[in-house]
Amino acid sequence: IFSDVYNGTVTFLPLEENSEGDYQVKKCNIYQIQLTHIKDEEWSVSIVAPFPEDWFSDGIAYPKLAWLGNELLSKLAKWSVEQKPSEFKSTLSLISVAKYSKVYQDLKEKYKEMVKVWPEVTDPEKFVYEDVAIAAYLLILWEEERKEKGLTGKQSFVDLGCGNGLLVHILNNEGHSGRGIDVRRRKIWDMYGPETRLEESTIMPGDSHLFPDTDWLIGNHSDELTPWIPVIAARSSYSCCYFVLPCCFFDFHGKYSRRQSKKTQYREYLDFVAQVGFVCGFHVEEDCLRIPSTKRVCLIGKNRTYPPTECALIDKQITQYINNRQTCAVVTCDRRVGFKPKDQSDVVCKEAGSELPENETDTAGTIWMPGFQPREKVEQIRNCASLPQDFVDDVVLNVANLLLNATPQKSCSNMCGGNMDTWNQGESLSLKEVAEHLNKETLKRLKSEYGGLQTLLKNNHQVFEVLNGRVHIRDWRKEKPSKKTKPEVKRRLSAEAFKTRLCWFFIHHPDGCSLPSESCPYAHGTEELRQSRVIKKKKHI
Repeated sequence: IFSDVYNGTVTFLPLEENSEGDYQVKKCNIYQIQLTHIKDEEWSVSIVAPFPEDWFSDGIAYPKLAWLGNELLSKLAKWSVEQKPSEFKSTLSLISVAKYSKVYQDLKEKYKEMVKVWPEVTDPEKFVYEDVAIAAYLLILWEEERKEKGLTGKQSFVDLGCGNGLLVHILNNEGHSGRGIDVRRRKIWDMYGPETRLEESTIMPGDSHLFPDTDWLIGNHSDELTPWIPVIAARSSYSCCYFVLPCCFFDFHGKYSRRQSKKTQYREYLDFVAQVGFVCGFHVEEDCLRIPSTKRVCLIGKNRTYPPTECALIDKQITQYINNRQTCAVVTCDRRVGFKPKDQSDVVCKEAGSELPENETDTAGTIWMPGFQPREKVEQIRNCASLPQDFVDDVVLNVANLLLNATPQKSCSNMCGGNMDTWNQGESLSLKEVAEHLNKETLKRLKSEYGGLQTLLKNNHQVFEVLNGRVHIRDWRKEKPSKKTKPEVKRRLSAEAFKTRLCWFFIHHPDGCSLPSESCPYAHGTEELRQSRVIKKKKHI
């Protein structure tokens, strides 16, 4: 990276290593960010790529030119003028960045092969490097804790809601004894070997899930367990610490409900989880991780605010706090959360107007909240893929008509061989504006799916393009063909275009499809449909 402050430019020269170990400049992907003074307080920022026609994009190290121009550029302009202070701490504020960088690079090199053999349906690039980054952070954090507290042995841990188990695998390999627990076993668990301890079990916050011999509890995207982890740590032992990386918003008894409108929902939820830690008697520290995720703020409790003699007092404080968080449908007495003070031993707990059965007395003493709902063992598909097709089709048609009618419909008199200069591209609307035009029942159904309306529209990428929170009708004339070299077996069959889906525009758009039939990747009528064939690759022995 070459920074020329005087001329207001920063030039990025990608270097690639060849087989001999020498580095060469990848000329086709050079780009430059320029800052230009127009007049007075007016400035402009631009991105220049000298060789746009040869630009290579892999979506990881090399972004698409459209992303640089449409998304990065607008963000640079926005960040340059906004003055609001950040809601979050600076990245890696609690550890040495230099140490972290070295450990991260070492771990990345050590575990990069995991990307190639990843058996899960999740994105290996994201999950492998995210867990490597979290592991690097914890290793540095724990190393510094050993120096602070004069500890000789490496810390033990339990990862609650460990998911794919990769974080547990890395920490075990790096010398920390520990295990991961999750309600659902993953395919990748079998690849780690017996030295990586992973257990398939449901965790119910209560006396049976305490970890008195464990140094650290980890909650990495632990969902419904997230607010409980400081509580479990506090009640496990006076020396037990915790690390949580909150993602989905859960309270003690279910989904988290917003209470303030002045903060973002994410900031408000982080403050809630931090408050739980304070109530549990921890000095709660916050840091921002360097991971490929929008939810990258972690909360750490490694020191207590009270002496060991006050444990009973803190227990009572925790009980009262959890009771106060419960909804009005749940009774608020100490026995509901597993604590029975002597002066309230004769209190009868009621829920929804009925007495707690006698045989549940013991259960109420061990489970801190009987109404707690753990994650289901069988994962539900909620990415809009399981919605009925007629429902999806109706939403797609409604949104498309909304965009097309948002601007005066143009005539298509200049139609020539399917290429329409006046083809109606419609208007772009924000996701909020689109949602406002859908009925309540449709929105309610979409909200039960992860990603909601945005996911449904992105799933229907033949029709829509969603950029920077705005919805556009996709114009296939602007779509550039991929420059990636096709495998030989696909090149041989390129003459036979397998059109297995009908063109939405040919059927529904008032001007038809913007492309002629021979150029469109979708079928213009049922007569063009081909039955997809499975291409068998030759086995080389």
